[in-house]
Amino acid sequence: MIAITKKIKSNLTTAHLFMLSGILVNGGNYVYNLLLGRFLGPEKFADAAVLVTFLLVLSFVAMTFQLVTAKFSVLFEASTFNAFVSNIYKKSIATGIILGCLIIFFSIELQAFFKTSSSSMFVVFGLGIPLYFIMSVNRGIFQGKQQLISLSVTYQAEMFCRLILTLVLLYVLKIDTALIISLGILASFFCGLIPFNIKNISWKSTNALTKTQGKLVRNFFMITAFYELTQIIINNSDILLVKHYFESFDAGLYASLALIGRVVYFIAWMFVMLLLPTVVKLQKEGKDTVPILLKYVTYIAGIAAIIILSCVLFPTQIVTILFGESYVAITPLLWKYALATGIFALSNIFAYYYLSLDKYIPVVLSGIFGMLQIMLIVFFHESLTQVVHLQIIAMVLLLIVQLSFFFYESKK
Repeated sequence: MIAITKKIKSNLTTAHLFMLSGILVNGGNYVYNLLLGRFLGPEKFADAAVLVTFLLVLSFVAMTFQLVTAKFSVLFEASTFNAFVSNIYKKSIATGIILGCLIIFFSIELQAFFKTSSSSMFVVFGLGIPLYFIMSVNRGIFQGKQQLISLSVTYQAEMFCRLILTLVLLYVLKIDTALIISLGILASFFCGLIPFNIKNISWKSTNALTKTQGKLVRNFFMITAFYELTQIIINNSDILLVKHYFESFDAGLYASLALIGRVVYFIAWMFVMLLLPTVVKLQKEGKDTVPILLKYVTYIAGIAAIIILSCVLFPTQIVTILFGESYVAITPLLWKYALATGIFALSNIFAYYYLSLDKYIPVVLSGIFGMLQIMLIVFFHESLTQVVHLQIIAMVLLLIVQLSFFFYESKK
């Protein structure tokens, strides 16, 4: 037994620990959403889903800073790295303040558009945005430097704080549930700063990047920002548009459908977190990067196939166990939504791979098909079934063009 334990420890790398941590974090976030769905019911869960979707949108925006920080934490060293980190922190804080002020200023308009019960939930959410951007740069440093234990801790701290505090507040306080959820999200941003190295911030940095280095950072930042915008569109536009076009009950049903169907995407995200710094490092060393891409594509395809098959065979059981009898109306759509998400997860791996290699055509393709998805839903939204079918069409087309680009590049 001791020998087996020692062998496991010797084979267990920080990457394995990060993957296990990622499963724990995604599982915790999943439980958070499931409990909200069960506790609140479809109508109130629709409001909660708006906040959760806003959180996902924020995470994609902030991910621009995290990925840029991760990449150049690999490429830059010593004083150049310090100058870069100081600069990226300043820009992230400024961006967070601007976005936070905009959400607070338009909180009443947001309440009217999404038909929520409160505008104060947007105000509380806006207050926390600068913290989230600081947290994302901090995570980018851990990701780029392959400090995966610290990276795991910051994700776990955010998740556990949001999960536990929100449930406690829902049980103790008798106020608007959407406001309680926003307070839980705000508190989790503070916890997500653990661990945080204050030494990485220098407001009076005397070193500056060269023009070539600055241009390199700026170009990668712009294309990454564009790509994260496409992620926001593809991942979250359907939930927000459904909340706008449909009644609260149907919107709540759709939010639960999206949550179940996106399991494959949440799992795929763990591989993406490991993919970017690994590809950048291999490229820097002059090694072939295609095998690592194919390895992750195989993993995601296998996971997606298992989840889709499970949704085909046991839709009623899955919905009943996770959300309860109130949500059984979505069972016919479950495997279809999982299919759309699985296809998108595969397309996403290719896009992030080429983004790591500074090849941006797949990013532009994602943007085009993200806009196509929005346009289709805006013009055709007679039923939830139609919304899901349109997403399948858009994602199949996106995967076809991403694969075409991959084979074209491989022949070159």
